[in-house]
Amino acid sequence: MATQKSVPAKAAATPAPAAASTASSRKPWVKKTPVEVVLEQIGKQEEKVAGMRAELTREERELAKLQKAKQVLEAQ
Repeated sequence: MATQKSVPAKAAATPAPAAASTASSRKPWVKKTPVEVVLEQIGKQEEKVAGMRAELTREERELAKLQKAKQVLEAQ
């Protein structure tokens, strides 16, 4: 078995210096009002629905092509 080096508890609990410097470069958290949260959710849902509509349109076109091919095959 390989031996593992033990790390002192104090050294393991101290944050790395790199972590401290990245914390200051982050944007400050700005609390949103409930109205802003709901409006953001509405916007996300609208984008999701628009994407689903586009996907449905593509799937319907593919289905129409396959149905035409089925008609051709059945006519023979």
